[in-house]
Amino acid sequence: MTKTSGANALINALDKQKVDTIFGILGGAILPVYDALCGHKTIRHILARHEQGAAHAAEGYARASGKPGVCMATSGPGATNLVTGIANAYMDSSPVIALTGQVPSVGVNTSYMIGRDAFQEADIIGITTPITKHNYQPRSVAEIPTVVNNAFYIATTGRPGPVLIDLPKNVQAEVAEVEYTPRIDARGYCPTLEPDLTTISQAADLLANAERPLILAGGGVILSNASDELTHMSDLLIAPVATTFMGKGAFPEGHPLSVGSIGMHGNPAANRLMGEADVLLAIGTRFSDRATANLSSFAPNAKKIHMDIDAAEIGKNIDVDVSVLGDAKVSLQTLYAATQKKLQKNEESTWAKRVNEVKEKLSPILKDNPQDLVPKMLLTELRKMLPENAIVTTEVGQNQMWSALYFKALKPRTFISSGGLGTMGFGFPAALGAKVACPDRPVVDIAGDGSFLMTENELACSVAEDIPVIVIVLNNSVLGMVAQWQRMLYKGRYMAVNLGKSPDFVKLAEAYGAQGMRVGSIAEFQTAVKKALKSKVTTVIDVPIGSEEDVVPFVPPGCGLPQQMGDY
Repeated sequence: MTKTSGANALINALDKQKVDTIFGILGGAILPVYDALCGHKTIRHILARHEQGAAHAAEGYARASGKPGVCMATSGPGATNLVTGIANAYMDSSPVIALTGQVPSVGVNTSYMIGRDAFQEADIIGITTPITKHNYQPRSVAEIPTVVNNAFYIATTGRPGPVLIDLPKNVQAEVAEVEYTPRIDARGYCPTLEPDLTTISQAADLLANAERPLILAGGGVILSNASDELTHMSDLLIAPVATTFMGKGAFPEGHPLSVGSIGMHGNPAANRLMGEADVLLAIGTRFSDRATANLSSFAPNAKKIHMDIDAAEIGKNIDVDVSVLGDAKVSLQTLYAATQKKLQKNEESTWAKRVNEVKEKLSPILKDNPQDLVPKMLLTELRKMLPENAIVTTEVGQNQMWSALYFKALKPRTFISSGGLGTMGFGFPAALGAKVACPDRPVVDIAGDGSFLMTENELACSVAEDIPVIVIVLNNSVLGMVAQWQRMLYKGRYMAVNLGKSPDFVKLAEAYGAQGMRVGSIAEFQTAVKKALKSKVTTVIDVPIGSEEDVVPFVPPGCGLPQQMGDY
């Protein structure tokens, strides 16, 4: 037993979880914790410029490293400013620990302050209940070590997700005996990791007898570190692999059996082959509407096997023939062994020939002049210039979809974007978090001007904290994806999408102490990227593009994957 304050108990418990970075902004209700953190030797605090940026940075750190990311804020508006970032982490199954200060649970002349509308009080427990895996509000110092243990265990096991710890100020300041043990007390929480062997056998039967198997890999493959197992399974079955948007990078997009991502802005070959498969093995995906488009025409000819760690996702959006509940890595290992025993491998697979034929016929066309300053050329060129392990984050909108189509992810955890919530402003702070997690690798945020403007204030954080990343702003002076929908679906009746006069991004970067460059050709873009890769400070590369450049291919809302419009 050790006698210490609640604030020290929290920091010591975080230290025992091997936390090395906290992204946050301090305030009155969290001051005791910051005081305990003062001079700490192993935990680095990074001062964000907005709490939303701190939460996104924590998620970028988590997704790049595979370790939980930690963010911290004060009570009231500090806590509520974290909410968008927490919701983003929840939708994308990212392990984030959010720490918030709270007004005292007891006060001068009152038995308590919580619930009395004290200054900067907000019911963050109630607010975040629908967007966290769990949340805690310790009312005594002695609870803190176990609460921290529970939070990290819940955030990182099963289907990962955010957990919030809200700590009243008086509990931070109180001194009491505490015991640091690895004890976890999460009653009722017991994720299933090992798959049932009966369902594995059923899945193996379907795959061994399939003539046209196709694998759909979601973000769960990346979260489970199951990319090698996925590749082995694809090679065994000679099965093409499509990914969801969140699964991009789960399977190397340079592999001969890769057919790219499916969905609204998916690869035409992936969308076409989904309609021809006779058995679909879907792993670690929730079958989101952006991936499946119209459910009635999704993989209509296929028997479906759904492998997922979250029982609530199985059968929720798509009816399946075989469901395998368990961790993706363990399940794939078990399924591989079972299938290998039953498979009569056909080296002259007509399916493999058909896959190559479709890929060759339907590859998105790079029909523009290679020197044209258009997104598809820029992103194709960027892929050539970056090492395989470089990390790309994106903002949300056209920049995101162009990146998904034309920037090939060759390794897991190298493509980080906001998939479920679609949060504009996510990419830049996520890039900072990824750079902190992986300081020796290039990190590039591919941005739109509208999205970057939502969190560009984190330029101050990147310079002050010495976190050099590259931001490529595809600057079309409009909210591009909304403008595209108004152009395609509302007869070009534009409303509220023209950004008017935006800041000069070169001068903006320089004003923060970063480096800014503007390019007008592919050659200038190449020179700018080379210079940025050598820079010791963050570089913003402003790339003016046409305001009516569309993202195609495109499956209109309500249509099925076969009804893809566009450029192939």
